Amino acid sequence: MTMDVSTTTSEYELVRASAAGDERAFERIYRAHHRKVYSLCQRMLGDPVEAEDVTQDVFVQLYRKINTFHGHSALSTWLHRLTVNMVLMHLRHKRRKHKEQATDDEALQSLADGESLHGRGDSSLIDHIALERAIAQLPAGYRMVFVLHDVEGYEHEEIADLLGISPGTSKSQLHKARLKLRKLLLARGRHRPIESRAEVY
Repeated sequence: MTMDVSTTTSEYELVRASAAGDERAFERIYRAHHRKVYSLCQRMLGDPVEAEDVTQDVFVQLYRKINTFHGHSALSTWLHRLTVNMVLMHLRHKRRKHKEQATDDEALQSLADGESLHGRGDSSLIDHIALERAIAQLPAGYRMVFVLHDVEGYEHEEIADLLGISPGTSKSQLHKARLKLRKLLLARGRHRPIESRAEVY
């Protein structure tokens, strides 16, 4: 006589079957636990959209790790721990992303508001990407003076000695470099207009 799988198969047997590749077994596990997992995510996150996203992540992780469940505790208990871990991971990622965004926004704002590049402790990723690409497009002479003065902090007299030019030429090339950079950065759509030295960097 054939057993009715829907009523006699234990949860552990469903787990074993799922780990062996039985998709119907995993679907039954999903249906049995989806609502509880979602409710837990919703309580912890307070956002139904995020809760649904994390719920899906939980079951993706369950599918990948189901062969590590050995039945020492109820599946619901094991899944509860997995859900909490996934929610905490989501929150850490969200906080880190928010913090990085805030840092990048502050860096971009300070760049536009006229803070000097040299002497700043917060060298953000966006600063490097935007500036490195723009600086690389400067003519060689402009680029050298700009980097020495605004990035490395050399005075015009020092730059003149290093490059074998006059301090006046150094000042002129720096001014032209800033004008060129302003155009390049504005063209990228990443910054609002930048004023000049005592103005800019």
